[in-house]
Amino acid sequence: MRPPSVTDGHAKNRSLPLSTFIEMLMASWAPFTRARRVGPGSFLLPTTAMPPPIVLCLLLVLLAVPWSSCEAATAGTKPLLLSLRARQMPARALPRQPSKLRFHHNVSLTVSLAVGTPPQNVTMVLDTGSELSWLLCAPSSRNATTTTFRPRASASFAAVPCASPQCRSRDLPSPPACDGASRRCQVSLSYADGSSSDGALATDVFAVGSSAAAGAPPLRAAFGCMSSAFDSSPDGVASAGLLGMNRGALSFVSQASTRRFSYCISDRDDAGVLLLGHSDLPTFLPLNYTPLYQPARPLPYFDRVAYSVQLLGIRVGSKHLPIPASVLAPDHTGAGQTMVDSGTQFTFLLGDAYAAVKAEFLRQTRPLPLLRALDDDEGPGFAFQEAFDTCFRVPRGRAPPAARLPRVTLLFNGAEMAVGGDRLLYKVPGERRGGGDAVWCLTFGNADLVPIMAYVIGHHHQMNLWVEYDLERGRVGLAPVRCDVASERLGLML
Repeated sequence: MRPPSVTDGHAKNRSLPLSTFIEMLMASWAPFTRARRVGPGSFLLPTTAMPPPIVLCLLLVLLAVPWSSCEAATAGTKPLLLSLRARQMPARALPRQPSKLRFHHNVSLTVSLAVGTPPQNVTMVLDTGSELSWLLCAPSSRNATTTTFRPRASASFAAVPCASPQCRSRDLPSPPACDGASRRCQVSLSYADGSSSDGALATDVFAVGSSAAAGAPPLRAAFGCMSSAFDSSPDGVASAGLLGMNRGALSFVSQASTRRFSYCISDRDDAGVLLLGHSDLPTFLPLNYTPLYQPARPLPYFDRVAYSVQLLGIRVGSKHLPIPASVLAPDHTGAGQTMVDSGTQFTFLLGDAYAAVKAEFLRQTRPLPLLRALDDDEGPGFAFQEAFDTCFRVPRGRAPPAARLPRVTLLFNGAEMAVGGDRLLYKVPGERRGGGDAVWCLTFGNADLVPIMAYVIGHHHQMNLWVEYDLERGRVGLAPVRCDVASERLGLML
């Protein structure tokens, strides 16, 4: 998929002064802080129905400054400013074992980049839960498709030899191996949904949008050149790979020396913004920060390069759930950490916490009209995608009473994330009950059923939040904001 061309209107936005940018976003924030204050420091913003269930994508178009700004953000230079748009993709994104759950890549956020010399336009899944970026590589131009990268057509492509320090990375889930015949570094990656990709470690030059036109040198970065990954059928996903954004040494942000990045995903028309390398935004957005959590010593099941935060409690409506602190914290093995992950669609809670949320949500929604719990009609048994079993029948042609649903709030050290309205229930595609009733399920899943040994906060629950990853100070910032309005004020609507 080619990135859209930059229009004259967008060119005008590239020269937008940072002070004007701040004033415009402050103005966009003001009406909402006045309109619907729920409590001290807490806001409930309007939402609309989420898009149909085949998949969200994220299209990035460069609007501002060169790569060097990521490294020099603390010096006050402009950030890399991009617009985001979510689009649907087919669910068959990666090959997976038939018995495995398809959650990791069902709904994906994507970015558009240019890779190689001459540049080839590729679209990659934006994943803060992964380290190594990878592209699906075509062995020859004859085998190339619109979703593959052609390494033989790039003069700057280089395979990583086994002797390279990059081939000895300890951050990857599976250590790289050496191909005895070619002496090239081999990588194999697998994900919680059973999907996998295999190939060789390589380097090439990366550029975002018009950064090359701005005169900045492209970034040479290591990535996996994978020989197998995506489905090649006509309805296959229009994405060529994955952009790893966690804190590992081989992640894209680490190789680009980006110490701060942030994004905002809209729930209205799926337009938002992404900033790479910014130091001024916290002075005007009401960001509340929670520190990144790192255990004092290495633990076998703790992902030390993930964006892990401390989950201190959960509220359903106004009720604080009586969940023991030990249930919400990592255990002595490191299992049970809480990760912020843009590569996962929904949010997953470990079994005991999920059971408490389910019981209280069902109790508070029982009096609501148009909403009948499936468990009341059929007994337990149905689970959307094998992990979401808090489900309801809703009469055909009607929608759940979103405004009356109790919010589910995740409480962190210094910040909180409130999920309400249309983000709470998801319409299960193709699922019907007697009389044509639709089935809607709570968008919090049971991690024990996947199974995964962690709390995972997916991007569906990050909508209408400004989410900032501050590696310099070791923290994650959260601020409720209407992302679509912020985008419009900035002139970033595509």
